[in-house]
Amino acid sequence: MTPTRDKPLRDLLDFYTGAGADALVGEVPVNRFAAAEAPVPAAHMTQQIAPQLDLGPKGRAATPAPPAPGDAAMAAREAVKSAKTLEELRVILEKFDGCALKATATQLVFADGNPTARLMFVGEAPGRDEDIEGLPFVGRSGKLLDRMLAAVGLDRTSVYIANIVPWRPPGNRTPTPQESQICLPFIMRQIELADPDILVCLGGPSAQALLGIKDGITKTRGRWFTFNTGRREIRAMPTFHPAFLLRSPLQKRFAWRDFLAIKKALSA
Repeated sequence: MTPTRDKPLRDLLDFYTGAGADALVGEVPVNRFAAAEAPVPAAHMTQQIAPQLDLGPKGRAATPAPPAPGDAAMAAREAVKSAKTLEELRVILEKFDGCALKATATQLVFADGNPTARLMFVGEAPGRDEDIEGLPFVGRSGKLLDRMLAAVGLDRTSVYIANIVPWRPPGNRTPTPQESQICLPFIMRQIELADPDILVCLGGPSAQALLGIKDGITKTRGRWFTFNTGRREIRAMPTFHPAFLLRSPLQKRFAWRDFLAIKKALSA
């Protein structure tokens, strides 16, 4: 190869190096959060990865194109129909490949708490800690949620917790509207099977997706709405997401009022 032909490639490598890139992205996902192991020589790594690839023309890896969002959402709606229990729904979700987030997440984050509880919380999506442990709300925001529950005499044995999207978006970014729509049939069926008496939407995206409201969380928090579980209508309330409260601690007083109202509703 001549230096002239190599120049575009060298310029690209210089750009990535200057941008701080320090690792190659291969065709096979690597779990960066797994326990550290002895480094593998690059030659051996190539030998380990190559047999797993379905090489297309000219040696390029042939990866199947993800389904269109509309097709994936339709497949999700069809898939949830066969789930008669929460465990069956979990198994269906684990096998579902319609959401691209599954390929980048460590594992499915399905739910935590008591599935027969009268009170259910639904957030937006897992974060890094949730992705590692496979449980929702176990990081800093989860610890705050635990303290908020304890303040009104509740804990994880008396509530059920899930998310709209059950896989962590890369870098903890916000799920795209398409990703949320693909996963929406699963959380709707999860709520239907859990059949709580009260549903609490943690954050604006959860409230907008589940309750169909357009206003932001500051206008809707603390207000009662109606949610149809598929079996009956139940009371639902949006409130601030614990992650927001960590960034805006002055808003905790409003969340406290919401939790008192929720506790009162449970006692009615």
